[in-house]
Amino acid sequence: MMGSMDGIRSYLAPRLEKTEALIVSSLQSDIRLLDETNRSLLSHSGKMIRPVISLLASGAAGSPGEDSIRFAAAVELLHNATLLHDDVVDGSPTRRGQPTVLSILGGPASVLIGDFWLVKCIRCILSADRYSEEVVRMFAGTLSDLAEGEMLQLQKSTECDTTEEDYLRIIYCKTASLFVTACRSAALSVGAPEEYVEALVSYGRNLGIAFQIKDDILDYQGGEALGKPSGQDLQEQKITLPLLYALASVPAEEAGRIRRQISTLSDSPGAIPDIIAFVRDRGGIDAASARLDRYIEDAIRSLAPLPDSKEKSYLSELALYVGVRSN
Repeated sequence: MMGSMDGIRSYLAPRLEKTEALIVSSLQSDIRLLDETNRSLLSHSGKMIRPVISLLASGAAGSPGEDSIRFAAAVELLHNATLLHDDVVDGSPTRRGQPTVLSILGGPASVLIGDFWLVKCIRCILSADRYSEEVVRMFAGTLSDLAEGEMLQLQKSTECDTTEEDYLRIIYCKTASLFVTACRSAALSVGAPEEYVEALVSYGRNLGIAFQIKDDILDYQGGEALGKPSGQDLQEQKITLPLLYALASVPAEEAGRIRRQISTLSDSPGAIPDIIAFVRDRGGIDAASARLDRYIEDAIRSLAPLPDSKEKSYLSELALYVGVRSN
């Protein structure tokens, strides 16, 4: 499956190169510190999964054009803007194994650079030939989702009373919402019929939820692959799906005791290995993995209304890749 991502990127190479070039040109500045920081961030930009999804979606729904490139670039610009802000919220010293802007230049710089990327995202959308106003509204809705998801997660990590319903709302807002916007804006860029738009929106929602569940599973399996230590979510008092399933397997009194223990982990992280062991022993990872598989299956089924194409096939492959990735 690792090869499948390489194959997708190879197939998309001309469109990806244009997307990356638009991102680079959008971020150029005559402020040396800003320009150097942006170039450093771009050199560690990860797999660009969201613009890959956007470009595949536009090809699966019609004939991609310049607006497809613009919206794919906007998705990546927004994603990275939110990461710069998230690092400040979470106090993250590293991301993708590299020092964050927060750790090098401080919180104010990280927020300002995130704002800069966000403005460039909006400019990309406004330069589109069609649907720019509608797509701006979409991205605004995603930003609202992101803020609400962060605040709900902050509230729940303080109270340590996260339910599965809370968890699913948080990960939709924080992760799946942008996947949905990537798919919907891509479909609009090619003037796709409503049936195709809805198919891709369903795909994006299911894939986005699966993507975050996989991240949360990886945090219990060994978070170093994600560029952060194992158990980082626990230290931040985040109760994710593997832990929720483990808690559901024990009596309420024991579950309450563990939740109280989690409420002290930010100050006393010594119990983290014990809680990780509890989740593993109680089948929390296996149960979360089974739920992940169902979301991936639903994502692939969502593509049924789309005509057969290389892009449709690659969207299915990408969903399978999300389920097996190790970072």
